[in-house]
Amino acid sequence: MRNLKTWGTRVAAGFIALLTTLAALPGSTRGQSTSYLDHQSLTRELRSLANGSDLVRMESVAETLQGRDVWMLEVGNTSGAPLGERPAVLVVGNLEGDHLVGSALALEAIRYLVAHAGDEAVKKALDTQVFYFFPRLNPDGAEAMFASVKWARRTNSRPFDEDNDGRIDEDGPDDLNGDGYVTVMRVKDDAGAFMIDPADPRVMKRADATKGEAGAYTLYLEGTDNDGDGFINEDGPGGVDLNRNFQHEYPYWQGDAGPYMVSELESRALMDFVLAHRNVATIVTFGESDNLVTPPDARGALASAKVLDLPLFAAASNDGVFDVGVFGASGGGGRGFRGFRGFGRGGGYLRGALPGADNDPSSGQRPATTVANGDQAYFQAVSDTYKRITGISTVPVHRTPQGAFFQYGYFQYGVPSFSTPGWDLPAGADSAAGRARPGADAAAPGGAPAPGGRPGAAGGGRAGGGATAGGGRGAAPAGSGADAQILQALEGLGVQAFADWTPFQHPTLGAVEVGGFLPYVTTNPPAEQLPQLGEKQGQFLVELAGMLPRARIADTKVTAKGGGVYTVEVTVENAGLFPTSTQHGMTSRSVGPTQVQIEVDAGDILTGADKTVNVGTLSGSGTRESFSWVIRGRQGAQVQIKLHSQKSGSDLATVTLR
Repeated sequence: MRNLKTWGTRVAAGFIALLTTLAALPGSTRGQSTSYLDHQSLTRELRSLANGSDLVRMESVAETLQGRDVWMLEVGNTSGAPLGERPAVLVVGNLEGDHLVGSALALEAIRYLVAHAGDEAVKKALDTQVFYFFPRLNPDGAEAMFASVKWARRTNSRPFDEDNDGRIDEDGPDDLNGDGYVTVMRVKDDAGAFMIDPADPRVMKRADATKGEAGAYTLYLEGTDNDGDGFINEDGPGGVDLNRNFQHEYPYWQGDAGPYMVSELESRALMDFVLAHRNVATIVTFGESDNLVTPPDARGALASAKVLDLPLFAAASNDGVFDVGVFGASGGGGRGFRGFRGFGRGGGYLRGALPGADNDPSSGQRPATTVANGDQAYFQAVSDTYKRITGISTVPVHRTPQGAFFQYGYFQYGVPSFSTPGWDLPAGADSAAGRARPGADAAAPGGAPAPGGRPGAAGGGRAGGGATAGGGRGAAPAGSGADAQILQALEGLGVQAFADWTPFQHPTLGAVEVGGFLPYVTTNPPAEQLPQLGEKQGQFLVELAGMLPRARIADTKVTAKGGGVYTVEVTVENAGLFPTSTQHGMTSRSVGPTQVQIEVDAGDILTGADKTVNVGTLSGSGTRESFSWVIRGRQGAQVQIKLHSQKSGSDLATVTLR
């Protein structure tokens, strides 16, 4: 049994977490992690898997700004075809710092593959395909989960001047009431826009004047105005949200997306890997967006986001931060963030060209944002498989993607690409009788909520900029009504999800109440669920691998015509479910064609197909195509026919001329 660090007592009304890691028995069908792991502990578990099995290879592909390794694990049976030439499943977890469950699911999925390597389906996948895992792409952001004060941090550790005042990270979160969490403050205000939600007096909603409702509160993030600019917690530690840093629908000029696409050490390492491994045939990310449980609709569009209002409402109090930013300021001695220092609104606002806004919208072809018609059936099939195996039918809080890695995977890289939070709130939990109340002894995820970016990260934006569901800056949306339902569902699981409102005398606002959703409880399930969740993800990945294209030479035939002339025929087949290229992969020209080649001198081909035939795409489920050549040759000579498909492997057949 491994001894891991234990969490100390956290001062949140009896909220005590003991994190342990239990050793798995040999051949166990369950994983061993019943806690969320810090970087050191996760590294130890990954290394143990790599050292204990010939199926697993582990390497560091990057080192973060804080000196942590970004690990990649390759899982496959090394006998047979080279791993780099096999169809591959790429799995990426924990892109968002506060989504610790992503790395836990990836770890448990690896453990499942190793423990079940003798099972027929798993053995076939490991013998004929390969799995690449990036369990934790954002180790710096994830490490904040283990801080003494928790606040929902999505970003990495890149310093950034969020309020454009020439200083770096000078106004971060404050735990005013000493409970170990940074939540929300509400202040009674006759001119306020918010009111107590009748559905649950603990949550807030935007007052609707058309229904005779009047606002009575203003909301703020818990903290003080450390830099005296009139805003609270608008410039805390970090950083870049890695799952907004990739090159599709990239949110230009939004600070949490980085100064440019793939600007970060972590995202660059992932991109370098993907471009060097063109055998990746499908991508799965465990992240805070979803197109797996809820597949694209008939138009190919993703489901609407489901966000928590309360943290967004509080974050909106900083909407005006750029109107008072200091253009070109150099005070504070902080380091500027590459290319962003001095950018602001009001007065001297400066920005670059915005694609689609500054150019003629009718000029050229706009980037696709919906799944192609010909690909939708495959997304639906994978969604059905995922829900059948995992039992997950809905997802908790999730956000609209912009610059997400899984978007890049489909729209730019051209392969079926999926994202899911990886867990669900149980059906009926929101109506469970006798649900736990805040302050009870119920445990939150992992015994404690996992830390990460800003308070308000559940909505996808930054606390320093009035987050929206899509993750950018802007006015908070009208109430979604999700807060009360999600709170009740979490408490139905026995999770302490909310800190009751308690009075506090604020140094500038006067009498306030501090409370709200605890960080990370809406992005991470209770830790005791991790082994079972991870096992189900492993089962799904094996079945997904079985859907990958499998191009092969199905039949050959030689007919002698006399005089040293022969007809050579070959039939190729795709035995997998997926085509050798998605429809969009062909449109974007990001997937190479399937090639069939006869190994004779071009001058010996008298008629028929070219020496090398390019098949744009070969549909799946046993689809076949045949080709023939009339060649000159010597009786008894052997001729090779080669098949190569970028996403479905290679095959070779040898025929004898007779």
